[in-house]
Amino acid sequence: MAAKGYFVWYELMTTDMAAGEAFYGKVVGWDAKDAGMPEIEMAYTLFSAGAGPIAGMMILPEEAKAMGTPPCWTGYISVPNVDEAAKTIAEKGGRVYREPGDIPGVGRFAVVADPYGAAFCIFTPLPGQDWEPPEPNAPGYIGWHELYAGDGPKAFDFYCDMFGWESSSDFDMGPMGTYKIFKIGDRDFGGIMTKPAEMPMAAWNFYFNVPAIDAAIGRVNEAGGKIVNGPMEVPGGSWIVQCTDPQGAFFSLVAPVK
Repeated sequence: MAAKGYFVWYELMTTDMAAGEAFYGKVVGWDAKDAGMPEIEMAYTLFSAGAGPIAGMMILPEEAKAMGTPPCWTGYISVPNVDEAAKTIAEKGGRVYREPGDIPGVGRFAVVADPYGAAFCIFTPLPGQDWEPPEPNAPGYIGWHELYAGDGPKAFDFYCDMFGWESSSDFDMGPMGTYKIFKIGDRDFGGIMTKPAEMPMAAWNFYFNVPAIDAAIGRVNEAGGKIVNGPMEVPGGSWIVQCTDPQGAFFSLVAPVK
């Protein structure tokens, strides 16, 4: 099974699956196909890059809409036992939005939130499903994981305690506070900061790898998305841009060159 604490899946909840397939195919270069899982009784699309599927897409559920959830991306973090992890998250002050349940032939999952408001999923695959983290810069894969937290330092401690993440380094962003980078093993996987006051809710943000940022910006605009922030160069020399897709889901892109 996947090692504890890795993001092993990513999921887009959207209001228009056909538009999502066309947009991310053009912008990120993903192939898309139906999951072929009639037992889950809903349409589900798999996005693939390279060797196999890395993300999924589904219609934003009515219960999520009723809670005010907009189209969005969600990440799945691997845990040894979903039921135990959900219980622990609740005990630590988090929330369980969807109690643990089975995905036939795949594994078991729950929808939760950390104690400071950011939603994510936890997941335990069925026995025998091996998983290895992709290379950091592999095209089409997720190169960085970023949390705009309700309380950055406290959220950082929560995730490290819950999933075994470790502190790698801190980056002083001045008035925006401290950007705390976390690692799994010897590799940096993402950063956590307190969300800006104008951001309506705490949320995870995922950076999809593309070859060059300026060309990707062109594809976002041509496909009907919007550039929210950037492009900007970040420590280490990579270039990033933050965007929304035509349905309003927030995501980011990262590239080794401008």
